[in-house]
Amino acid sequence: MGRVSTCTTLSRELTEPLSATAATATTWLLLEQSGPWGAQALTGSHLDAGLGAALDRAAAGTGVRIALVRRPGRHADTDTTARHEVLLAHTSPADPWVRRGHVGSPAELLGLDFAALGAGDHGSFGAPHVGGPIALVCTNGRRDRCCALLGRPLAAEIAAAGHSEVWEVTHLGGHRFSPTMLVLPHGYAYGRLTPESAKEVLAATAAGHTVPAHSRGRSYWPRPAQAAEQAVRELTGECAADALTLHQHPGGSPWTVDVRHADGRRWRAVVAESASEPPRPESCGKAPGTPSRMDVVEFSPRTR
Repeated sequence: MGRVSTCTTLSRELTEPLSATAATATTWLLLEQSGPWGAQALTGSHLDAGLGAALDRAAAGTGVRIALVRRPGRHADTDTTARHEVLLAHTSPADPWVRRGHVGSPAELLGLDFAALGAGDHGSFGAPHVGGPIALVCTNGRRDRCCALLGRPLAAEIAAAGHSEVWEVTHLGGHRFSPTMLVLPHGYAYGRLTPESAKEVLAATAAGHTVPAHSRGRSYWPRPAQAAEQAVRELTGECAADALTLHQHPGGSPWTVDVRHADGRRWRAVVAESASEPPRPESCGKAPGTPSRMDVVEFSPRTR
Protein backbone atom coordinates (compact mmCIF):
# COMPACT_ATOMS: atom_id res chain seq x y z
CA MET A 1 0.00 0.00 0.00
CA GLY A 2 2.79 2.40 0.91
CA ARG A 3 4.48 1.89 -2.47
CA VAL A 4 1.25 2.74 -4.26
CA SER A 5 0.87 5.89 -2.15
CA THR A 6 3.66 7.74 -3.93
CA CYS A 7 3.40 11.11 -2.23
CA THR A 8 3.33 9.64 1.30
CA THR A 9 6.16 7.23 0.52
CA LEU A 10 8.46 9.97 -0.76
CA SER A 11 7.59 12.31 2.11
CA ARG A 12 8.55 9.61 4.61
CA GLU A 13 11.71 8.67 2.77
CA LEU A 14 12.78 12.32 2.63
CA THR A 15 11.97 12.68 6.37
CA GLU A 16 9.89 15.76 5.65
CA PRO A 17 8.92 17.31 9.01
CA LEU A 18 5.30 17.20 10.14
CA SER A 19 5.61 20.36 12.20
CA ALA A 20 3.85 23.52 11.01
CA THR A 21 1.89 21.85 8.22
CA ALA A 22 -1.63 22.03 9.72
CA ALA A 23 -4.37 23.74 7.71
CA THR A 24 -5.17 27.07 9.36
CA ALA A 25 -8.65 27.87 10.68
CA THR A 26 -9.83 29.61 13.81
CA THR A 27 -13.19 27.84 13.51
CA TRP A 28 -14.29 24.68 11.72
CA LEU A 29 -17.75 24.23 10.23
CA LEU A 30 -18.37 20.56 9.48
CA LEU A 31 -21.47 19.58 7.52
CA GLU A 32 -22.66 15.99 7.34
CA GLN A 33 -23.04 15.00 3.70
CA SER A 34 -23.21 11.33 2.73
CA GLY A 35 -22.61 9.94 -0.72
CA PRO A 36 -19.54 10.38 -2.94
CA TRP A 37 -17.26 13.40 -2.73
CA GLY A 38 -15.44 15.05 -5.58
CA ALA A 39 -12.00 16.64 -5.43
CA GLN A 40 -13.67 19.97 -4.62
CA ALA A 41 -16.25 18.52 -2.26
CA LEU A 42 -18.33 21.63 -1.60
CA THR A 43 -19.18 21.83 -5.30
CA GLY A 44 -18.60 18.18 -6.27
CA SER A 45 -20.80 16.09 -4.00
CA HIS A 46 -24.50 15.50 -3.43
CA LEU A 47 -24.57 18.95 -1.84
CA ASP A 48 -26.02 21.47 -4.28
CA ALA A 49 -23.07 22.97 -6.13
CA GLY A 50 -24.47 26.50 -6.05
CA LEU A 51 -24.99 26.28 -2.32
CA GLY A 52 -21.49 24.88 -1.83
CA ALA A 53 -20.03 27.83 -3.74
CA ALA A 54 -22.13 30.28 -1.70
CA LEU A 55 -20.93 28.74 1.56
CA ASP A 56 -17.34 28.97 0.35
CA ARG A 57 -17.82 32.67 -0.44
CA ALA A 58 -19.48 33.32 2.92
CA ALA A 59 -16.54 31.81 4.80
CA ALA A 60 -13.79 33.51 2.79
CA GLY A 61 -11.58 35.74 4.92
CA THR A 62 -13.42 34.98 8.18
CA GLY A 63 -11.16 32.29 9.62
CA VAL A 64 -13.91 29.69 9.18
CA ARG A 65 -12.98 26.55 7.27
CA ILE A 66 -15.83 24.42 5.89
CA ALA A 67 -15.55 20.69 5.26
CA LEU A 68 -17.98 17.87 4.65
CA VAL A 69 -18.07 14.88 6.98
CA ARG A 70 -19.68 11.44 7.04
CA ARG A 71 -19.54 8.42 9.27
CA PRO A 72 -17.08 5.63 8.37
CA GLY A 73 -18.50 2.85 6.24
CA ARG A 74 -20.80 2.72 3.24
CA HIS A 75 -21.84 6.09 1.85
CA ALA A 76 -25.17 5.62 0.16
CA ASP A 77 -27.13 8.86 -0.03
CA THR A 78 -30.66 7.90 -0.99
CA ASP A 79 -32.66 9.63 1.77
CA THR A 80 -33.24 13.15 0.48
CA THR A 81 -35.33 14.03 3.56
CA ALA A 82 -32.59 13.28 6.08
CA ARG A 83 -31.44 16.06 8.39
CA HIS A 84 -27.77 16.99 8.30
CA GLU A 85 -25.69 17.08 11.45
CA VAL A 86 -23.48 20.15 11.83
CA LEU A 87 -20.41 20.51 14.03
CA LEU A 88 -18.96 23.93 14.85
CA ALA A 89 -15.61 24.13 16.62
CA HIS A 90 -13.56 27.12 17.71
CA THR A 91 -10.00 26.10 18.54
CA SER A 92 -8.53 29.03 20.49
CA PRO A 93 -6.53 27.89 23.55
CA ALA A 94 -8.21 30.72 25.47
CA ASP A 95 -11.73 29.41 24.88
CA PRO A 96 -12.07 26.27 22.75
CA TRP A 97 -15.60 25.04 22.19
CA VAL A 98 -17.57 22.57 20.10
CA ARG A 99 -21.27 22.99 19.30
CA ARG A 100 -23.45 20.58 17.39
CA GLY A 101 -26.91 20.70 15.89
CA HIS A 102 -28.96 19.67 12.86
CA VAL A 103 -30.31 21.49 9.84
CA GLY A 104 -33.16 20.34 7.63
CA SER A 105 -31.42 21.95 4.66
CA PRO A 106 -27.75 22.94 4.38
CA ALA A 107 -28.95 26.26 2.95
CA GLU A 108 -29.82 27.25 6.52
CA LEU A 109 -26.10 27.64 7.17
CA LEU A 110 -26.02 30.76 5.01
CA GLY A 111 -27.86 32.49 7.85
CA LEU A 112 -24.86 32.10 10.16
CA ASP A 113 -22.64 35.07 10.97
CA PHE A 114 -19.36 33.73 9.62
CA ALA A 115 -17.27 36.66 10.83
CA ALA A 116 -18.56 36.14 14.37
CA LEU A 117 -17.92 32.41 14.14
CA GLY A 118 -14.33 33.02 13.09
CA ALA A 119 -13.90 35.35 16.06
CA GLY A 120 -15.21 32.71 18.47
CA ASP A 121 -18.88 33.73 18.86
CA HIS A 122 -21.11 30.73 18.14
CA GLY A 123 -24.35 32.71 18.33
CA SER A 124 -25.95 29.97 20.43
CA PHE A 125 -25.95 27.57 17.49
CA GLY A 126 -27.04 24.08 18.50
CA ALA A 127 -25.88 22.79 21.87
CA PRO A 128 -22.50 22.15 23.48
CA HIS A 129 -20.84 18.88 22.51
CA VAL A 130 -20.88 16.45 25.40
CA GLY A 131 -18.61 13.47 25.17
CA GLY A 132 -15.15 12.47 24.07
CA PRO A 133 -12.82 13.93 21.45
CA ILE A 134 -14.05 14.21 17.89
CA ALA A 135 -11.73 12.57 15.35
CA LEU A 136 -11.82 13.75 11.73
CA VAL A 137 -9.87 11.49 9.38
CA CYS A 138 -9.23 12.65 5.81
CA THR A 139 -10.51 9.97 3.41
CA ASN A 140 -11.31 11.80 0.15
CA GLY A 141 -9.72 9.64 -2.53
CA ARG A 142 -10.89 11.99 -5.28
CA ARG A 143 -8.65 14.62 -3.72
CA ASP A 144 -5.72 12.23 -3.25
CA ARG A 145 -5.63 8.43 -3.36
CA CYS A 146 -3.44 8.29 -0.25
CA CYS A 147 -6.32 9.65 1.80
CA ALA A 148 -8.59 6.80 0.70
CA LEU A 149 -6.00 4.02 0.82
CA LEU A 150 -4.63 5.01 4.22
CA GLY A 151 -7.34 7.16 5.78
CA ARG A 152 -10.44 5.00 5.32
CA PRO A 153 -8.97 1.91 7.05
CA LEU A 154 -7.75 4.11 9.92
CA ALA A 155 -11.18 5.69 10.42
CA ALA A 156 -12.84 2.28 10.32
CA GLU A 157 -10.42 0.75 12.80
CA ILE A 158 -10.62 3.45 15.45
CA ALA A 159 -14.41 3.48 15.11
CA ALA A 160 -14.47 -0.31 15.54
CA ALA A 161 -12.31 0.12 18.66
CA GLY A 162 -15.20 1.94 20.32
CA HIS A 163 -14.47 5.61 19.60
CA SER A 164 -17.97 6.85 18.87
CA GLU A 165 -16.99 10.29 17.55
CA VAL A 166 -15.10 9.31 14.42
CA TRP A 167 -15.89 11.00 11.12
CA GLU A 168 -14.46 10.91 7.64
CA VAL A 169 -13.69 14.41 6.37
CA THR A 170 -13.18 15.80 2.87
CA HIS A 171 -9.92 17.70 3.22
CA LEU A 172 -7.34 18.55 5.87
CA GLY A 173 -4.44 19.43 3.57
CA GLY A 174 -1.09 17.67 3.46
CA HIS A 175 -2.03 14.50 1.58
CA ARG A 176 1.60 13.40 1.67
CA PHE A 177 1.32 13.03 5.47
CA SER A 178 -1.57 10.54 5.21
CA PRO A 179 -3.25 9.21 7.13
CA THR A 180 -4.08 12.59 8.64
CA MET A 181 -6.50 13.41 11.44
CA LEU A 182 -7.81 16.58 13.07
CA VAL A 183 -9.01 16.23 16.65
CA LEU A 184 -11.48 18.52 18.37
CA PRO A 185 -11.92 20.46 20.62
CA HIS A 186 -8.32 21.68 20.51
CA GLY A 187 -7.91 21.55 16.74
CA TYR A 188 -4.56 19.81 16.52
CA ALA A 189 -3.81 18.07 13.25
CA TYR A 190 -1.79 14.87 13.16
CA GLY A 191 -0.07 12.93 10.40
CA ARG A 192 1.51 9.59 9.51
CA LEU A 193 -0.73 7.90 12.05
CA THR A 194 -1.13 4.23 12.77
CA PRO A 195 -4.17 2.79 14.55
CA GLU A 196 -2.07 2.64 17.72
CA SER A 197 -0.83 6.23 17.52
CA ALA A 198 -4.32 7.49 16.58
CA LYS A 199 -5.73 5.86 19.71
CA GLU A 200 -2.88 7.40 21.72
CA VAL A 201 -3.82 10.83 20.33
CA LEU A 202 -7.48 10.37 21.23
CA ALA A 203 -6.66 9.24 24.76
CA ALA A 204 -4.33 12.22 25.21
CA THR A 205 -6.95 14.63 23.86
CA ALA A 206 -9.52 13.26 26.30
CA ALA A 207 -7.08 14.15 29.08
CA GLY A 208 -6.58 17.69 27.70
CA HIS A 209 -3.21 16.93 26.12
CA THR A 210 -1.64 16.95 22.69
CA VAL A 211 0.94 14.50 21.29
CA PRO A 212 3.82 16.54 19.82
CA ALA A 213 5.54 13.52 18.24
CA HIS A 214 2.71 13.16 15.70
CA SER A 215 1.54 16.79 15.60
CA ARG A 216 1.29 18.89 12.46
CA GLY A 217 0.24 21.91 14.54
CA ARG A 218 -2.80 23.59 16.03
CA SER A 219 -5.03 24.86 13.26
CA TYR A 220 -5.86 28.03 15.20
CA TRP A 221 -2.32 29.35 14.68
CA PRO A 222 -0.70 30.46 11.41
CA ARG A 223 2.09 28.18 10.27
CA PRO A 224 5.05 30.20 11.66
CA ALA A 225 3.39 30.16 15.09
CA GLN A 226 2.78 26.42 14.75
CA ALA A 227 6.54 25.97 14.29
CA ALA A 228 7.30 28.10 17.36
CA GLU A 229 4.81 26.17 19.49
CA GLN A 230 6.34 22.85 18.46
CA ALA A 231 9.82 24.13 19.40
CA VAL A 232 8.64 25.06 22.89
CA ARG A 233 6.90 21.74 23.38
CA GLU A 234 10.00 19.84 22.31
CA LEU A 235 12.15 21.95 24.63
CA THR A 236 9.93 21.71 27.71
CA GLY A 237 8.05 18.45 27.22
CA GLU A 238 4.82 20.38 27.81
CA CYS A 239 1.82 18.43 26.48
CA ALA A 240 -1.16 20.29 28.01
CA ALA A 241 -3.11 21.40 24.96
CA ASP A 242 -4.04 24.87 26.20
CA ALA A 243 -0.87 25.68 28.17
CA LEU A 244 0.69 27.87 25.45
CA THR A 245 -0.47 31.08 23.81
CA LEU A 246 1.32 32.70 20.90
CA HIS A 247 1.66 36.09 19.31
CA GLN A 248 3.01 36.26 15.78
CA HIS A 249 4.40 39.68 14.90
CA PRO A 250 3.37 41.24 11.57
CA GLY A 251 5.63 40.81 8.59
CA GLY A 252 7.01 38.06 6.42
CA SER A 253 9.79 35.53 6.56
CA PRO A 254 11.55 35.53 8.93
CA TRP A 255 8.70 35.94 11.43
CA THR A 256 9.04 36.69 15.12
CA VAL A 257 6.75 34.68 17.39
CA ASP A 258 6.34 35.15 21.15
CA VAL A 259 5.24 32.12 23.15
CA ARG A 260 3.87 32.32 26.66
CA HIS A 261 3.29 29.45 29.06
CA ALA A 262 0.38 29.52 31.48
CA ASP A 263 2.94 29.48 34.33
CA GLY A 264 4.45 32.77 33.10
CA ARG A 265 7.50 31.49 31.21
CA ARG A 266 8.13 33.12 27.86
CA TRP A 267 10.16 32.47 24.72
CA ARG A 268 10.82 34.22 21.44
CA ALA A 269 11.28 32.28 18.22
CA VAL A 270 12.38 33.47 14.80
CA VAL A 271 10.84 31.34 12.06
CA ALA A 272 11.97 31.27 8.44
CA GLU A 273 10.19 29.84 5.43
CA SER A 274 12.08 27.84 2.84
CA ALA A 275 11.44 25.35 0.04
CA SER A 276 11.71 21.64 0.72
CA GLU A 277 14.44 19.98 -1.30
CA PRO A 278 14.71 17.79 -3.30
CA PRO A 279 11.45 18.23 -5.21
CA ARG A 280 8.65 15.80 -4.40
CA PRO A 281 4.96 15.57 -5.35
CA GLU A 282 2.72 17.34 -2.85
CA SER A 283 -0.10 15.07 -3.97
CA CYS A 284 -0.31 11.88 -5.98
CA GLY A 285 -0.39 12.53 -9.70
CA LYS A 286 1.10 15.99 -9.44
CA ALA A 287 4.48 17.00 -10.79
CA PRO A 288 7.28 17.22 -8.22
CA GLY A 289 7.39 20.53 -6.36
CA THR A 290 9.14 22.15 -3.42
CA PRO A 291 6.51 22.59 -0.70
CA SER A 292 7.01 25.33 1.83
CA ARG A 293 8.48 24.46 5.23
CA MET A 294 8.82 26.47 8.42
CA ASP A 295 11.98 26.26 10.52
CA VAL A 296 12.85 27.90 13.84
CA VAL A 297 16.21 29.55 13.14
CA GLU A 298 16.56 31.47 16.42
CA PHE A 299 15.12 30.65 19.82
CA SER A 300 15.57 32.22 23.23
CA PRO A 301 13.84 32.53 26.63
CA ARG A 302 12.42 35.93 27.58
CA THR A 303 12.38 37.47 31.01
CA ARG A 304 9.50 39.85 30.27
